[in-house]
Amino acid sequence: MRLSNRNKASVYNFVNTLLIMAVLVGIAAFLLEEYRFNVLGLESYLLLVIPIALLVAFYLRGRQIFEYDSDGEALNFKNKNIVPFLDKPLSDEFPKYKLLSYEIIDIFFIKRLYITISSKVSGSTMLKYEISYLTKKEITDLKFSLSKVVKTNNEKKELKIKNDRRTLS
Repeated sequence: MRLSNRNKASVYNFVNTLLIMAVLVGIAAFLLEEYRFNVLGLESYLLLVIPIALLVAFYLRGRQIFEYDSDGEALNFKNKNIVPFLDKPLSDEFPKYKLLSYEIIDIFFIKRLYITISSKVSGSTMLKYEISYLTKKEITDLKFSLSKVVKTNNEKKELKIKNDRRTLS
């Protein structure tokens, strides 16, 4: 199964540009208010606070672009920001049999996907992806696909344990 919200990158770029412009207009309006008109008083600080708060909320939600591919024998996860210099994009690929579990955390307007995979070095490793910009349907599809892989892995482990017990007796 493939899941991607890369086609919405233009919308996220537009919102990002709009928010940056709102901050710049807010700064200009604040400076004009403070040094020229002086009508609003302390409320003039809202001209700065509101646009900056919206911009910060946009970036705190996490990376905007999420791609998932479970076709074949490997799982591919990609998570990147629309502004390339803000943070390094995440890209992980590993065999399906290494997936142990997953968890989706939903706190207010922030959603995170935690993947636990088996590792030879430390036993297990946790990977974190930001999925706040996925729709409910996309998250449901992602849950379904990951649950299917986890279920298959658990069934294979149980079968292997049964076969190991038979060979021991």
